[in-house]
Amino acid sequence: MAEKKVYSKLGELIAKGEFVLTGELEPEKTCDLSHTIQEAKEMAPYVVAANVTDSPLAIVTINSLAASHIIQRETGLECVWQLTVRDTNKLGIAGQIMGAEALGLHNVLSLTGDHNALGDCPESKPVFDLDSATLIKLVREMVDTGSINGHEIEHPPKLHVGGAANPNADPMEAEILKIGRKAEAGAEFIQTQVVYDIDMTAEFLREIKKYNVPVFLGIFPMKSYGIAKGFDTFVPGVDVPKDILARWKQVKTDVTDKKEQKEVYDQLNYEFFKPFITELKAKGLLDGVHCMAVHYTRIFPKLIEVIKA
Repeated sequence: MAEKKVYSKLGELIAKGEFVLTGELEPEKTCDLSHTIQEAKEMAPYVVAANVTDSPLAIVTINSLAASHIIQRETGLECVWQLTVRDTNKLGIAGQIMGAEALGLHNVLSLTGDHNALGDCPESKPVFDLDSATLIKLVREMVDTGSINGHEIEHPPKLHVGGAANPNADPMEAEILKIGRKAEAGAEFIQTQVVYDIDMTAEFLREIKKYNVPVFLGIFPMKSYGIAKGFDTFVPGVDVPKDILARWKQVKTDVTDKKEQKEVYDQLNYEFFKPFITELKAKGLLDGVHCMAVHYTRIFPKLIEVIKA
């Protein structure tokens, strides 16, 4: 069997079977990345790599390919470039994949992307020339064969490609079949959507274990009640449990000192996610954690305690 080629730190840890922690960076509607770069620097001691989002909720933001390159260059933190099939056809995507190699990027996450109708340019035309599985297949073709549609690429890209999964999907069976397609296409890792129900998550992870693809559990520590409420209201496919929302709201109501309020929120996140991660890890259902603590880097020191336990 041919030895698996490794192109990045993330790829190296996956190949070694080590438990990993990845983070997430969300550049906004600005050409100035200084705030995102600062978050990347604060996150860097704790994560092996960080995703850079591609216009989530179909809201226009700075191009994720450019942002990934700048963040990686300025901070040294390895990036996972998020790439959606929503906005560009196969021809354009293939060119971006080659551009990623030229810019020194070696990890990509294949995503469908939220539909244009949800965002701030609903009149824009959705493309969806590929889907997330065929995008994975395209990346693997370009990397592994050094060609596209049978045409040689003189200096082919060197990328590790992953896919996404949503354990909250209903029916679950359809989502499991989608993960099977992504695994067959060549996905090297799976990052899940945010989850809160441990029993449902364990069932889902047991079902997709047969595909033999490393899985990183998606978590979203919530730094305030406002963030928790907004996440529950506006993010498709995720419902924050009512008891968690009530607990976070109580902190906002009962704790008036801002410093103390932050400390309480941090502790609540730690108390919720510690048993969640620990149990799934002990059952052998996880290969890592993907923490989507956007604008909440102070949670990473607490989170790394759980990861290393």
